[in-house]
Amino acid sequence: MFEHRYVTPEQLAGFDKYKYSAVDTNPLSVYIMQHVWNKVVKLVPAWIAPNLLTFSGFLLILVTFFILSFYDWDYTASVAGQEPIPTWVWLFTALATLCAYGLDSIDGKHARRIQCTGPLGEFFDHGLDSWASSLFTLSLFSVWGSGADIPWAPSAQGMYYLTLIVLLTFILTHWEKCNTGVLFLPWAYDTSQVTLVIVYLWTAAFGVDAVQRPLIFGYYLCDLMIVMLLGGSIFLSLPQTLYNIFMAYLNKTLKKHSLYEGLLPLLSPCLLFVLLTSWVHLSPCDILAKQPRLFLWMVGVTFSNVTCKVIVCQMSNTRPEAFHWLLLPLAAVVCPAVTGCLGNTEEFLFFCFVVFVTIAHVHYAICVVAPGSTMLAPYCLRSDGAELLISITPED
Repeated sequence: MFEHRYVTPEQLAGFDKYKYSAVDTNPLSVYIMQHVWNKVVKLVPAWIAPNLLTFSGFLLILVTFFILSFYDWDYTASVAGQEPIPTWVWLFTALATLCAYGLDSIDGKHARRIQCTGPLGEFFDHGLDSWASSLFTLSLFSVWGSGADIPWAPSAQGMYYLTLIVLLTFILTHWEKCNTGVLFLPWAYDTSQVTLVIVYLWTAAFGVDAVQRPLIFGYYLCDLMIVMLLGGSIFLSLPQTLYNIFMAYLNKTLKKHSLYEGLLPLLSPCLLFVLLTSWVHLSPCDILAKQPRLFLWMVGVTFSNVTCKVIVCQMSNTRPEAFHWLLLPLAAVVCPAVTGCLGNTEEFLFFCFVVFVTIAHVHYAICVVAPGSTMLAPYCLRSDGAELLISITPED
């Protein structure tokens, strides 16, 4: 019953006409990493489903997040005098990040190799990416740490805004695709993944003390990574997105024919960011400082659900909704919280909303992409290329 509200018949019909189109111009990807992945994908047995590769990579990211949460719940383990995160955790995080990066890079290649492509696989991949983009960032914060006695470490609000920049970069990429019909892969992805692996290995080898010492001219690794993030997002991804949309306009290939229709996919994500930022700054109990990891988890999950709806509309070439339904319960918590009406119950209602939005997002994923679901199930067993979530047989 509920799953029929997630994907409409019009959207299902739109999937029949969908054709994947992507452009990758990142030199690191084109000249180095793609050659590596082209060799790695040949090692994958043909009976393994592409979606299994996608899901395995996401699970590695999720397990890494939970392990770091256990050892560093409030992002203070890297503070002097605190119990440090064990070396094996950093080694595992580096390996898991590298494997997840590789699996995400070869799943599409493997699908094409065994002639098992389809819209379900792309949606599954990009949907999990929308969630993983926040998890990568939340795990990195454990390297930096957060505390008043660490002048270079970002505060809880600093971590929130850095997460927001990562998520904004992600949604701009898919907004660009809504308007151009082409996925221009952001340069920041490959660069960030390689950088993360190096940082985790460096931390495992030399400890967080090495990360906390100035590198050059009094600047720390944290400073350099923040500059890379801001530079890649504000001075690279955003101008590239606007340029590609402008070129599509000049070439008369835009998918949207009015400014309102073109901007509509950004409405719900922007409203989400406004509500969350209002809560961060106006919370009477300073909920972000009290529960930094849990709040940022909630930000990532809610963003992923909102973004998945945008991706579905983009792939089916249908009009996106102006107001995502999850914004209503979020506003129902945020508005009384920032006005002080909740009093001492703000933190409790925050916990309730975190549980609610996590369950809602998992339910969405199960209903839309799980084998046998009523949503995209027709795309799991199609003769022109089927993707099962877990496995396929060579005969399929």
